[in-house]
Amino acid sequence: MPFQKVTPEKLSTAVTRQIEKLILRGILRPGERLPAERELAERLGVSRPSLREAVAELQEKGLLTTRASAGIFVADVLGNAFSNALVRLFADHDEAVFDYIAFRRDLEGLAAERAAKLASDTDLKVIQTVMDKMEQAHAKTNPTEEARLDAEFHLAIIEASHNVIMLHMMRSMFQLLREGVFYNRQVMFKQRTTRGALLDQHRAINTALQARDPSGAREAVISHLDYVENALADQQKADKNEAIAKQRFEHEQSR
Repeated sequence: MPFQKVTPEKLSTAVTRQIEKLILRGILRPGERLPAERELAERLGVSRPSLREAVAELQEKGLLTTRASAGIFVADVLGNAFSNALVRLFADHDEAVFDYIAFRRDLEGLAAERAAKLASDTDLKVIQTVMDKMEQAHAKTNPTEEARLDAEFHLAIIEASHNVIMLHMMRSMFQLLREGVFYNRQVMFKQRTTRGALLDQHRAINTALQARDPSGAREAVISHLDYVENALADQQKADKNEAIAKQRFEHEQSR
């Protein structure tokens, strides 16, 4: 007969599986510091030796890392999504910017549609909270905070779509965005009129999500990223024209 004796799961194995799920679901994020050993053991209801065994296993799997005199952190698992050579290739060619936007438009449109269908009430509260913060940041002269919240808003939608593969894929894409590989978000926020238009677009996305309107949410995301694409194309053209104009000016002065 194919039956085997049931054996209780080791405590360290249960701890390992719980932390793995928190990382998989995007609740524990790359670079996040775990509580101190004593506190974490108490929260999990296990002994410190069991916790150490679980941490050692997670370190071996590359999911946790220890920093001297600093503690235990979630490993930067997103950093492995693209090789350094590919990242440099992206940064050196402008066409990658527009391929990146097209990729986001397709994936985020789908994520918004899924979020409108599958998001819990709490998911929608998170999105609304980020939207409220964007409204407040919009009143400030410095666009840095509003640009940061822009990325958080989009990631909150992806989290609310409840697809862990999409979540980690898009987080890796936003990591490249934060590092300035594709373009600097703040470029989009330099002009007040552009900032106002972007805020209106985020309001439209949020309104559709809060109404649980899948097609409306998807269309609002697509419309927003179409605008971003056109604005960046216009900016590149303006930069090119300005470079040519400077050459003409310098030549005229030298005559």
